[in-house]
Amino acid sequence: MVRSSQVSSPESTDNHLAKQESVLRIAAVGDLHCSYISPEFLQSVCNEMKEQADVVVLCGDLTHHGDPEEANTLLKCLQIFSCPVLGVLGNHDHEQGKADIIREVFEEAGIIILDGTFHTVNGVDFIGVKGFGGGFGEYALQPWGEAIMKEFVQETRREARKFENALKQSKSTQRVAILHYAPIRETVEGEAKEIIPFLGSSMFEEILMRYPVNLLFHGHAHHGKMEGRTRNHIPVWNVAMPLLHQTNPARMPFFVHPLKVTTPVDHHK
Repeated sequence: MVRSSQVSSPESTDNHLAKQESVLRIAAVGDLHCSYISPEFLQSVCNEMKEQADVVVLCGDLTHHGDPEEANTLLKCLQIFSCPVLGVLGNHDHEQGKADIIREVFEEAGIIILDGTFHTVNGVDFIGVKGFGGGFGEYALQPWGEAIMKEFVQETRREARKFENALKQSKSTQRVAILHYAPIRETVEGEAKEIIPFLGSSMFEEILMRYPVNLLFHGHAHHGKMEGRTRNHIPVWNVAMPLLHQTNPARMPFFVHPLKVTTPVDHHK
């Protein structure tokens, strides 16, 4: 349920418009790794999340081995939600080359899988893409040398272009971004330094400098940090389930972020 109230200002009264303010409770989690993490535990997480969510965001690695049967198992847990459920796939979901089938499993049941696309909930555009690795800042990989290294960087660029195009198409003033891979180094700190280039890419932060959002969720870095910010101060939340569990073992591993939503209401219609 979205909780709302109405407030008006002199400017809005003159224009016969009031502003309706509401709070959209976004429950976010990534790296569910269904089958590796037991369906029984995932069901208990979903049961509690249902009581606290107006929209559910899933940040990839929904399955562990990229098996469509794992997607079907997770779907049984997700079917308890009456609110919108949307998210992106992760690297584990691509393991068997069946990511398209996994996407179909979820989408046929009404789960929205974003891939360079956006979906609007209560006036808020949720923009999602898997993302990819490549590293951060001056240490980011460059498309130089062997063909396979160039292809690695080109894959990051392809994902980044999808992300940028979706942001360009989104016209809402309130936007939430969803990735699997991290857009900044800060939220992967704590992982082994050797694997940091494979945990995300600052190409996505560069895009956010041009097309900002209200906040961003990602997963993938199980031993990173929960919170960081882009250079233009966008809040970034790492909601990988293993990290949430490590951070607060006494609570169910999901994160709820209340987002204030303001929409105009014309009382003269």
